[in-house]
Amino acid sequence: MTGWRLGWLIAPDWALPALERLAQNLFLAASTTAQHAALAAFSPLTLDELEVRKAELCARRNFLLPALRERGFVIPLTPQGAFYLYADCSRFTLDSHAFASQLLDHTGVAVTPGIDFGHHHAARHVRFAYTQPLPGWLKP
Repeated sequence: MTGWRLGWLIAPDWALPALERLAQNLFLAASTTAQHAALAAFSPLTLDELEVRKAELCARRNFLLPALRERGFVIPLTPQGAFYLYADCSRFTLDSHAFASQLLDHTGVAVTPGIDFGHHHAARHVRFAYTQPLPGWLKP
């Protein structure tokens, strides 16, 4: 429920007082609409749909991850709860922004340069989202 300002945070005990003060100054309460939507998110029907979507994302990840590694991208960890892969592209370039533009121009593949997600080694990383369904002929 991105943008609905409803959720939870897991933090160490020592951080809770500061986090509570911060939360008190950022929002007063979740809207009624967001609270009703959150309740619906935990209904059995919704949880069943969640499992279907998790399986689909897992299949997409399991297709894309080895394909990118075989092509020379370095992805040291297998994500367990994301919809994207953050890949080291330094084998091909030291400028992920230019690389992303060239990839889009020459192949029609859109990736996001690492600079959009921070500064640590950003110029040598790109993010591949697996938000589109796999073609029927690729599904297991």
